[in-house]
Order: sequence, then structure tokens, then C-alpha cells
Amino acid sequence: MKKLFLIRHCNAEGQHKDSPLTKKGVQQAQALANFFDRYGIQIDRIVSSPYLRAIESIKPYAENRNITVEVDDRLQERILSEEPIDDWLDVLEQSFSDMNFKLPGGESSNDAISRIKQLLQEIESSNEEQTAIFVTHGNLLALLLKEFQADIGFSHWKGFTNPDIFMVQKTGGEYVVERIWKDQELYG
Repeated sequence: MKKLFLIRHCNAEGQHKDSPLTKKGVQQAQALANFFDRYGIQIDRIVSSPYLRAIESIKPYAENRNITVEVDDRLQERILSEEPIDDWLDVLEQSFSDMNFKLPGGESSNDAISRIKQLLQEIESSNEEQTAIFVTHGNLLALLLKEFQADIGFSHWKGFTNPDIFMVQKTGGEYVVERIWKDQELYG
């Protein structure tokens, strides 16, 4: 893996897996495509959450570059619980401080990290030096970034935008995480 771009999806109509992008989200998806084109970033592989909002977020870029979007369930958002949660923000914060915490029918942070690691290992063990994009969701994005930079957690998650882009690359044997998306990119 040469570089890995981690993208949080654009604004969507809701949290259901089939929620489409809002009108603003569609504009953001085009802004993402323009961003990668403007900076001349060559992408070899795109892997997305199966949720519609994630796929629609990268679709304009993928279509412009004739790159197939691979759908992978391991990038879907982490489920905190099968039941509605009134204090979901407190529960989410607890899940970052206690990585084994989970509600009935939910997934712990460690469970989610385990499935992410499988995908990362597949990408890294590939014989090809590829630059890839992963399109996912905020909670899972924070956990994925934590794999590369241990101090990332709940407070970082709270600062994420829709969309958001982080670049991960190995420099001198260590991974470096850089947030490369700025909200003003939407208007550039």
C-alpha cells in the first residue's frame, strides 16, 4: 500500500443503510471527485461500505476515472445496539474509553477493529503497491484511524465533517495520518 485515503461519506437523508445523499450530499460527492482530480491523486482501488450513502459519495469520482467500486461489508458502520438508544452519544463515548463495551446486539470497538484489520491486512499483503480509497462512516473511521494513530478517539470523531478525508501513508517505517479535507473544498 502506497497511500490509503479514508473517506467519511457525504451528507445523507438518514442513518438507514439505504438512505440516499441529500441535495447538498450530491454536491459534496462531486466536490470529492473534483478534489482528487485537482490534486492529481492517482487511485488504483476503491473499496466502500455497502451503505448507499457511502457508495453515492464516491460514485462521481469512480465513474469519471472508470474505477470499479468494490463493496465490502467490513466497512459498514458499527452498530451500537439493535434497539434505539436515547443517550447514544454517551454510549458512543463509553465505547471509545472501554473498547470491549457493547450493548446487546451491538458491536464493541474491538469487534469493529477486528473486521477492519482483516481488510487492511488484505490490502497490505497485496503484492501491488496500490493507492486505495476506503469509503466508510464516522464511527468506523475513527476506529480505523486509531489503528494508525493511537490517540485518535471520541473527541476526534466529534470533529469529523461530512464528508471528510484522511490520508494514511507509511513514512520511515511508521504510519502518518493527515486530515486533508477542508470544508472550503466544497466551494473551491
